[in-house]
Amino acid sequence: MKPRPRTRIQRQNRDAILEAALEVFSAQGFRGATLDQIAAAASLSKPNVLYYFASKEAIHLALLGGLMDSWLAPLRALDPAGEPLAEILGYVRRKVEMSRDFPRESRLFANEILQGAPRMLDAIEGELKTLVDEKAAVIRAWGAAGRIAAVDPYHLIFSIWALTQHYADFDVQVRAVLGPGHDPFAEAGQFIEELFTRLLAPDARAH
Repeated sequence: MKPRPRTRIQRQNRDAILEAALEVFSAQGFRGATLDQIAAAASLSKPNVLYYFASKEAIHLALLGGLMDSWLAPLRALDPAGEPLAEILGYVRRKVEMSRDFPRESRLFANEILQGAPRMLDAIEGELKTLVDEKAAVIRAWGAAGRIAAVDPYHLIFSIWALTQHYADFDVQVRAVLGPGHDPFAEAGQFIEELFTRLLAPDARAH
């Protein structure tokens, strides 16, 4: 028997809970967050929250599941048939845009990893690793063919993650150091693209 479809109010309440939880989890981490905080942020009672989600962990898992799909989409879009440098720089650009547009999601993911990924380890060892292995093979083949500099593809991907997500996870620090009058994400995008353009130029290792 199929479950009954959610009513409009049920969809709105569920979305409100997830939005509130994203705000609370990204600020407090999983351990620091409470159902009371989530309920208050959602303008719902705690029993009402528990009607939609059995526990704080269930809410967290729902957020992480949606986040994994969004987080992997730019890497999935890297096209083996495309021009190598353009494909990699396109990935870099999309990651900078995600850090700019979804900073709470980035911090949620970072907090989960810092805690040892207790709720995401299966997805990381499964879906994430499979995708990274696939794209690493593409990047390695491009290097072997001389279409880009031959670099370790895994550490290239890790470097892209580190350089782009830093601007979401350490936004306060970045803005404090740069001071007023700067657009961190515009400046970062330009700098990071130039950095990887130089690194990946086919003759980069010849100098």
